[in-house]
Amino acid sequence: MSEKFNALVVNKSEEDFSVAVEPVTLDDLPEGDVTIKVHYSSVNYKDGLAAIPDGQIVKSYPFIPGIDLAGTVTASKDERYKEGDQVIVTSYELGVSHYGGYSEYARVHGDWIVPLPEELTLKEAMIFGTAGFTAALSIHQLEENRVTPASGDVLVTGATGGVGSMAIAMLSKRGYQVTASTGKETEHEYLKKLGAANIVSRKEVLPDKVRPIGKQRWAGAVDPVGGDTLASVLSNVKYGGAVAVSGLTGGSQVPTSVYPFILRGVKLLGIDSVYCPMDIRKTIWKRMATDLKPDHLEEIVNEVSLSELPGVLPKILKGNVRGRTVVSI
Repeated sequence: MSEKFNALVVNKSEEDFSVAVEPVTLDDLPEGDVTIKVHYSSVNYKDGLAAIPDGQIVKSYPFIPGIDLAGTVTASKDERYKEGDQVIVTSYELGVSHYGGYSEYARVHGDWIVPLPEELTLKEAMIFGTAGFTAALSIHQLEENRVTPASGDVLVTGATGGVGSMAIAMLSKRGYQVTASTGKETEHEYLKKLGAANIVSRKEVLPDKVRPIGKQRWAGAVDPVGGDTLASVLSNVKYGGAVAVSGLTGGSQVPTSVYPFILRGVKLLGIDSVYCPMDIRKTIWKRMATDLKPDHLEEIVNEVSLSELPGVLPKILKGNVRGRTVVSI
């Protein structure tokens, strides 16, 4: 296919940096087994970093960002996939070192592909995207470590973000009593619509002084924040509880002690959505299509076009978005 199609291209030289929708061809795409007509992508924090000159995501230019995509196979050298198959690709090197989903067409390695579950549409898959997958994997790991609705309240930090919003809606769907932590007082009604039973301030979760061991408040937690917040959360988890951590917007250093682990048997669960093994990945996507699929996905999503992306991407770095932003390609 030599005809041109549109993609969001970031480019950098010694003098200039640009983010713009530009025409490209299939010959411009990297090597891969499967070519996909992209219908939807989404906006994640990594995508925002890819769209700034010092984001430390993109290593060579020009580049097409977008760590998520959902679409239809148009050509395949991989016997597992044929023309017309609807598929999902998230994480691995997509949108990081391999041209991503902000393009009308993408070419990827077959080993990165998840067949679209029949219970999901392509758009729904991108409402979830990497953020939803991360939230679902966090809940899956909590449940693997014996956190259940009967265990007590589950805390979600960074509640208005993509992972946080998805985690609240999914936990509520599963019957959990959810406590949402946010610094945005104007978003309380939104969090209640997602299913939060209780809402607490960031200050309540992270006081001026974090005690090595505090009150037993939460049976578990989904934490995309990290840093001091994670240290404080760990000190307030109930005996035998667990915390699933997936982010570091609050910092990469965690000033905690061994007390929550050796006195209460608290478990710290690291959540990696990038290289999660394919068997687990398919299990999580099946759960997202069934028992973890919220009844009100539309409450979480804002839809934009490819041409609107240059103005949208900076907002996620400033924390000026809530829920998920889906990109219609």
